[in-house]
Amino acid sequence: MQKQLTKGNEAIVKAAVLAGCRAFYGYPITPASEIAEAAALYLPPVGGVFVQAESEVAAINMLYGGAAAGVRSMTASSGPGISLMQEGFSYIAGAELPCVIADIMRGGPGLGNIAPEQGDYNQIVKGGGHGCYRTLVLAPDSVQEMADLTTWAFDLADEYRNPVVLLADGYIGQMMEPVEFAAPRPVPPAPAWAVTGTAETRPNLVTSIYLEPDLLERHIRKLEAKYQKAERRIARAECWRTEDADIILVGYGIMGRVLKAVVELARARGLAVGLLRPITLYPFPAAQVRELSRSAKAFAVVELSTGQLLDDVRLSLGSRLPVEFFSRVGGNVPSAEDVLAFLEQKFAALAHAEPMEEVLVHG
Repeated sequence: MQKQLTKGNEAIVKAAVLAGCRAFYGYPITPASEIAEAAALYLPPVGGVFVQAESEVAAINMLYGGAAAGVRSMTASSGPGISLMQEGFSYIAGAELPCVIADIMRGGPGLGNIAPEQGDYNQIVKGGGHGCYRTLVLAPDSVQEMADLTTWAFDLADEYRNPVVLLADGYIGQMMEPVEFAAPRPVPPAPAWAVTGTAETRPNLVTSIYLEPDLLERHIRKLEAKYQKAERRIARAECWRTEDADIILVGYGIMGRVLKAVVELARARGLAVGLLRPITLYPFPAAQVRELSRSAKAFAVVELSTGQLLDDVRLSLGSRLPVEFFSRVGGNVPSAEDVLAFLEQKFAALAHAEPMEEVLVHG
């Protein structure tokens, strides 16, 4: 297909429709509102359903219904709206329903502002609802990846019978870039477990309630085995000029793009810097982090939050190497020059320095 100049939010919907999505339930919220607008535009002409729900709570429960009927379904929101959906996340994961949820992150906490931030990381990656469940989480860094990862998200959702979250910051949602979309796919038939209102599916039961403790424990162990399988099979990251790097930068979303520029600037100044950009935030690419720690001398995490991604890098590394940290919050995004100045401050004498202590630096 020819490339189209497309906004990130719109690319999600176009890719979803091409992947066989035929139902969207949502409520507009900046900076994600274009997703609902595009869904209202593109779904009805292909026989799909668009419903603007009365609230995010209603939308997530409608999503439960659409997924239970075996339809490829999705919703989208940001910050406060995603918070309202968290109970529904738990119910959907507990009922093992495949669906896709886009979170276009804005500044918080509370109402915060509508500028880009990455403060929803813990809520999405660690699970903001109740009980022992996980969502699979994908983090695009471009409009092209907004499309590509949406397609992959629907495939993962079906394969693992689990909600998949596309976690993007407001910059990626609002920017426009040329996108080459995948070829359209046939709409998949309803799976055998779905409840479609026919006599054949009448015996099917979609539920997350297990009143007998042993039955609930068995169900939770089944879910956990599924998540462990995903951890073994689908963790993905982009490595950029890491082959000879002494310093490994780690960042995702818009920061992944900024850090590529930092790598080039740093190398021009004599610092051997590379980038690891997580594409799956859950499962986290811990194995790739540990592999790079064999040859690197230090890591530096750069994110638009106060250290949420940092925790997963620390857990992956253990005590192998020092980890430095730089952040901006409130909707501020550091420039490549800002991060370079931080690196020069911390690592200019790396070859001659004593082992460094971990520090927390706020921009």
